[in-house]
Amino acid sequence: MIKVTDALQSLRPEAQWVLRGDELEWLSPEIPQPTDSEIQAEIIRLQELYDSQEYARLRKADYDQLNQDELRFDDLRDGTTTWVDTINEIKARYPK
Repeated sequence: MIKVTDALQSLRPEAQWVLRGDELEWLSPEIPQPTDSEIQAEIIRLQELYDSQEYARLRKADYDQLNQDELRFDDLRDGTTTWVDTINEIKARYPK
């Protein structure tokens, strides 16, 4: 879940500020403070971006469980396609 702090960091990465509950104290007068509507729009944009990459996070979790070097070596040695088959199965399970 994307939060106000994420949106502020994205919108004004050089700014300093303090958020206490819903109260924002802006500490960088030289940097314009984003409006509430800008913050809410950025939360929506960041959440959509995060959601659009769910397939990649799920694939990575499965890829990390594989010993891909060993699979590739065994395939080269044995003339098999286990590694390619496994990668294709993961991609099919979590399509873009």
